[in-house]
Amino acid sequence: VPVNYDRLTMPLVKIFARNGMTKSIPLTTLQSKLCGIWGTKPETTKLMLSRVDDWTSDHKEDCYVDIRAYGKPERTRDFVLDGMAKVQQAFAEHDLAANVRLETYEGERYFHVPPKNS
Repeated sequence: VPVNYDRLTMPLVKIFARNGMTKSIPLTTLQSKLCGIWGTKPETTKLMLSRVDDWTSDHKEDCYVDIRAYGKPERTRDFVLDGMAKVQQAFAEHDLAANVRLETYEGERYFHVPPKNS
């Protein structure tokens, strides 16, 4: 049976922030914004926040945003760069300076095993 990778693809957004940062990071609100930017659904767009002690950086950033997404043909370089700028703006609307990184992957190399519904 052929696999429909468009149905299975889950953009993963890892947000890293320093432990000492006191600004709020509204995950649900940002998830909604990011779904609008990338044309995805909340059920398939996971945001994860990790607090870290420190990191090296030459940038004045509140958080580091690391996105993995399926490399669809319509996600051209210009489309992705524009989307990344919109992600940065979505964080800026909450007074958060975000350093945004995005990596795409091939669908045939994507694996996901969600927990079974009980």
